[in-house]
Amino acid sequence: MYIYGSQFPGGRSINPAAFCNASSPSCTGSPAPRNLVRGFGAWQINMALRREFPIAAGFALQFRAEVFNLLNHTNFGTIDNGVGSPTFGQAIRMLNQSLPTLASQYQQGGPRSMQFALRLLF
Repeated sequence: MYIYGSQFPGGRSINPAAFCNASSPSCTGSPAPRNLVRGFGAWQINMALRREFPIAAGFALQFRAEVFNLLNHTNFGTIDNGVGSPTFGQAIRMLNQSLPTLASQYQQGGPRSMQFALRLLF
Protein backbone atom coordinates (compact mmCIF):
# COMPACT_ATOMS: atom_id res chain seq x y z
CA MET A 1 0.00 0.00 0.00
CA TYR A 2 2.78 2.46 0.92
CA ILE A 3 6.12 3.18 -0.72
CA TYR A 4 8.88 4.19 1.69
CA GLY A 5 11.87 6.33 0.79
CA SER A 6 13.71 9.54 1.55
CA GLN A 7 12.56 11.11 -1.74
CA PHE A 8 9.00 11.49 -0.35
CA PRO A 9 7.90 14.12 2.21
CA GLY A 10 7.58 12.31 5.53
CA GLY A 11 9.40 9.27 4.13
CA ARG A 12 6.34 7.51 2.66
CA SER A 13 3.91 7.73 -0.23
CA ILE A 14 0.84 5.79 -1.36
CA ASN A 15 1.58 3.24 -4.09
CA PRO A 16 -0.46 4.31 -7.16
CA ALA A 17 -0.24 0.76 -8.58
CA ALA A 18 -2.52 -0.42 -5.75
CA PHE A 19 -5.46 1.56 -7.20
CA CYS A 20 -7.41 1.49 -10.44
CA ASN A 21 -10.39 3.27 -11.95
CA ALA A 22 -13.50 1.21 -11.08
CA SER A 23 -15.14 2.03 -14.43
CA SER A 24 -12.13 0.69 -16.35
CA PRO A 25 -12.58 -2.83 -17.86
CA SER A 26 -9.03 -3.74 -16.80
CA CYS A 27 -9.87 -3.13 -13.15
CA THR A 28 -10.57 -6.39 -11.34
CA GLY A 29 -11.51 -6.97 -7.73
CA SER A 30 -13.66 -5.04 -5.33
CA PRO A 31 -13.33 -1.30 -4.76
CA ALA A 32 -11.17 -0.11 -1.87
CA PRO A 33 -13.04 0.35 1.42
CA ARG A 34 -13.69 3.80 2.78
CA ASN A 35 -10.84 5.42 4.77
CA LEU A 36 -8.38 2.76 3.67
CA VAL A 37 -5.49 5.20 3.51
CA ARG A 38 -4.67 7.29 6.56
CA GLY A 39 -2.59 10.42 6.77
CA PHE A 40 0.32 11.13 9.06
CA GLY A 41 0.01 11.35 12.81
CA ALA A 42 0.27 14.84 14.28
CA TRP A 43 1.83 15.95 17.54
CA GLN A 44 3.45 19.03 18.94
CA ILE A 45 4.51 20.38 22.32
CA ASN A 46 3.33 23.81 23.46
CA MET A 47 4.69 25.60 26.51
CA ALA A 48 3.84 28.74 28.50
CA LEU A 49 5.77 30.46 31.29
CA ARG A 50 4.40 33.19 33.55
CA ARG A 51 5.88 35.38 36.25
CA GLU A 52 4.32 38.14 38.35
CA PHE A 53 6.28 41.07 39.71
CA PRO A 54 4.69 43.06 42.57
CA ILE A 55 4.89 46.81 41.96
CA ALA A 56 2.92 48.43 44.78
CA ALA A 57 0.00 47.57 47.05
CA GLY A 58 -2.69 46.10 44.82
CA PHE A 59 -0.59 46.33 41.60
CA ALA A 60 1.48 43.69 39.87
CA LEU A 61 3.05 43.28 36.46
CA GLN A 62 2.67 39.88 34.83
CA PHE A 63 5.02 38.65 32.08
CA ARG A 64 3.95 35.70 29.94
CA ALA A 65 5.87 33.82 27.22
CA GLU A 66 4.19 31.16 25.07
CA VAL A 67 5.82 28.82 22.55
CA PHE A 68 3.81 26.80 20.06
CA ASN A 69 5.42 23.66 18.55
CA LEU A 70 8.42 23.95 20.86
CA LEU A 71 10.45 21.21 19.13
CA ASN A 72 9.50 22.49 15.65
CA HIS A 73 8.22 19.01 14.70
CA THR A 74 7.04 18.71 11.10
CA ASN A 75 3.34 17.77 10.80
CA PHE A 76 2.22 16.80 7.31
CA GLY A 77 -1.38 17.46 6.31
CA THR A 78 -3.15 17.14 2.97
CA ILE A 79 -2.28 14.08 0.90
CA ASP A 80 -2.85 14.33 -2.86
CA ASN A 81 -5.68 11.92 -3.69
CA GLY A 82 -5.76 12.42 -7.48
CA VAL A 83 -4.81 8.99 -8.90
CA GLY A 84 -3.47 10.49 -12.15
CA SER A 85 -1.45 13.21 -10.41
CA PRO A 86 2.37 12.92 -10.33
CA THR A 87 2.28 13.66 -6.58
CA PHE A 88 -0.45 11.09 -5.83
CA GLY A 89 -0.19 9.77 -2.29
CA GLN A 90 2.37 12.35 -1.19
CA ALA A 91 1.91 15.08 1.40
CA ILE A 92 1.50 18.36 -0.49
CA ARG A 93 0.82 20.69 2.45
CA MET A 94 1.66 21.09 6.08
CA LEU A 95 -1.12 20.44 8.61
CA ASN A 96 -1.60 24.11 9.51
CA GLN A 97 -2.18 24.95 5.82
CA SER A 98 -4.73 22.13 5.51
CA LEU A 99 -7.00 23.31 8.33
CA PRO A 100 -9.24 26.38 7.91
CA THR A 101 -8.15 29.24 10.16
CA LEU A 102 -7.22 32.90 10.07
CA ALA A 103 -3.92 32.60 11.93
CA SER A 104 -2.03 29.56 10.62
CA GLN A 105 1.05 30.28 12.77
CA TYR A 106 -0.92 29.33 15.90
CA GLN A 107 -2.74 26.40 14.29
CA GLN A 108 -1.95 22.78 15.19
CA GLY A 109 0.94 21.62 13.00
CA GLY A 110 2.43 25.02 12.23
CA PRO A 111 6.07 26.03 12.53
CA ARG A 112 7.52 27.06 15.89
CA SER A 113 6.16 30.43 16.96
CA MET A 114 6.42 32.49 20.14
CA GLN A 115 4.45 35.29 21.71
CA PHE A 116 5.14 37.50 24.70
CA ALA A 117 2.75 39.58 26.80
CA LEU A 118 2.88 42.11 29.64
CA ARG A 119 -0.21 42.57 31.79
CA LEU A 120 -0.87 45.06 34.55
CA LEU A 121 -2.94 43.55 37.36
CA PHE A 122 -4.81 45.86 39.77
